[in-house]
Amino acid sequence: MSDSKLHRLPDLLRPNLRLVFVGTAASTRSAELGHYYAHPGNRFWRAIHEAGITPRRYQPGEFAELIELGIGFTDLCKTGAGMDHEIAAETIDVPGFRAKMEKYRPRTIAFTSKKAASLFYGRPSAAIALGRQRPDASWPVTFVLSSPSGAASGSWTLEPWRELAAWIAALNAPHPQTSS
Repeated sequence: MSDSKLHRLPDLLRPNLRLVFVGTAASTRSAELGHYYAHPGNRFWRAIHEAGITPRRYQPGEFAELIELGIGFTDLCKTGAGMDHEIAAETIDVPGFRAKMEKYRPRTIAFTSKKAASLFYGRPSAAIALGRQRPDASWPVTFVLSSPSGAASGSWTLEPWRELAAWIAALNAPHPQTSS
């Protein structure tokens, strides 16, 4: 669905974030409101709190506040809005996304659906596993999360979100001094 009257969701990125959430594209509701994961049926905000990624449950209109927690947002498609099947393939900008991640170098990337990850990796969704992905030395640690969209409720699980939360907590844990 492409409508020039819709607001586009701005990237919320800065150098060295601890985590960047990556979706396929804004939902129609998110594009209209200008807030990430704004549809009332979307589990995103509940999931990041229940998993332990955020200290409280934020509302979609507060998404920009997460930058203070070291959390950013972007999408693979910045020009379209709607459900994944409504996003035109030619509007998916994997090279543009890669360039942003190379510029800002977050410590962790989390795709918020198998669909987003499949577009990035160029593999079918069925070939994508949830959770932490195989390491790539030239790329940030990457996770694939179950889609928080209400449309994907049949495959919902909080487990990969908890795995991500544990990884983020370990990143932020104080490291003991080593003596030589």
